[in-house]
Amino acid sequence: MSNEYDVAIIGGGPGGYVAAIRASQLGLNPVLIEREHLGGICLNWGCIPTKALLRSAEMLTQFNHSETFGIKAEKITYDFEKIIQRSRNVSKKLTSGVEFLVKKNKIDLIMGEAKLTGKNQIEVTKKDGTKKVSAKNIIIAVGARARHLPGLEPDGKFIWTYKEALLPDTMPKKLCVIGSGAIGVEFANFFNALGSDVTIVELENRIVPAEDEEISKLAEKSFKAAGIKIRLKSTVKNIERGEEGVSVKIEEENGKSETLQFDRIISAVGISPNTENIGIEKLAIKTDRGFIVTDEFSETNIQSIYAIGDVTNPPWLAHKASHEAIITIEKIAGKTVKPLNPNHIPGCTYTMPQIASVGMTEDEAKKNGHKIKVGHFPFQANGKALALGETDGMVKTIFDEQSGELLGAHMIGAEVTELIQGYAIAMGLESTEHELMETVFPHPTLSEMMHESVLDAYNQALHK
Repeated sequence: MSNEYDVAIIGGGPGGYVAAIRASQLGLNPVLIEREHLGGICLNWGCIPTKALLRSAEMLTQFNHSETFGIKAEKITYDFEKIIQRSRNVSKKLTSGVEFLVKKNKIDLIMGEAKLTGKNQIEVTKKDGTKKVSAKNIIIAVGARARHLPGLEPDGKFIWTYKEALLPDTMPKKLCVIGSGAIGVEFANFFNALGSDVTIVELENRIVPAEDEEISKLAEKSFKAAGIKIRLKSTVKNIERGEEGVSVKIEEENGKSETLQFDRIISAVGISPNTENIGIEKLAIKTDRGFIVTDEFSETNIQSIYAIGDVTNPPWLAHKASHEAIITIEKIAGKTVKPLNPNHIPGCTYTMPQIASVGMTEDEAKKNGHKIKVGHFPFQANGKALALGETDGMVKTIFDEQSGELLGAHMIGAEVTELIQGYAIAMGLESTEHELMETVFPHPTLSEMMHESVLDAYNQALHK
């Protein structure tokens, strides 16, 4: 193992390990430094294990509604421990796959805690001592962790972050979820499907507030129909731990308050970057609220030092980190690269129903000065959705009235997380409404709704 490299990557998550693999493919000499486990939060404690849990919840929900399809299934039960274990097994399989890819690509891997000691120098603290690494370029990909609110610090017992929620010590009868972003609503859906009495507390005036307002309203309607309680424009003002649970004081915007009892709380109020104790202060690397500031090619204010993924600017998504990794490595390798357009990054939330979006919301498009055309198409008017028994949902498209540019697309319903990429590709290709209208969509599919939504924006919908 060398001590001098073309590029040193700190952090082995979806940004870091992808950067290392791409560097190896381009003939660079990379070293990957990881303090805990390859795959980062996404593979170990985030994207992957949560989707495994939600798959179990989806199956249970389908079994409980099987009579709709003419199938009798009686006395449906579940094994909570096996559900959790399956989630961990899925995670382990993928992290093992990353380990294989690192070896396959002949990437030097150092397990330890890295600290920048100079512009091109890193000191790694390992179990058996320290190791000094020199690199022409450094990529910081150390990710982020759950943000903690004062008085709501996780205690491993009554107050959980996503990590404790993935390895729960009990199936809570009553659960409070603070925050209705993707993490919050996914866990709310999971525990609700398994029988918990779930209450979501959200500071804003709607859930999933980053989504288009119409999508938020439909999500709220669906979640409430499934039995989830939602407290909007509300905050948790105080908690008191008891022997078996937690007393939570919830205060509304108007000052009205109510104290409720819960078995557990999940705090899902955002993330904090892992920028402490990695040496960025010594090099005067610029940050904003703790997140590292970068240019359009992920380079910091210090030449040859880059930052990618959740440690830097939003959106904080695994696929964004991976794409930043490729752009950064190709720039280091001297290739001509195109900067990442954040507006073209799709976002997905794996609730029941699923939520997916790309580009501007209707409100954002208007605030950016666009005169717009908006199309809608409901799931209940689609043949495949009817056949699947999945009629809860909608596809919405937003176009610039003058140019026909697709500004944004927003979906809620079954499998929309698989559909959204069609619109992301269209935006990347700078497609207008004409190309989308002239595209032949297969029948019967859910994707036909994408076509119909575009047609509807121009008053040409055929099945609405």
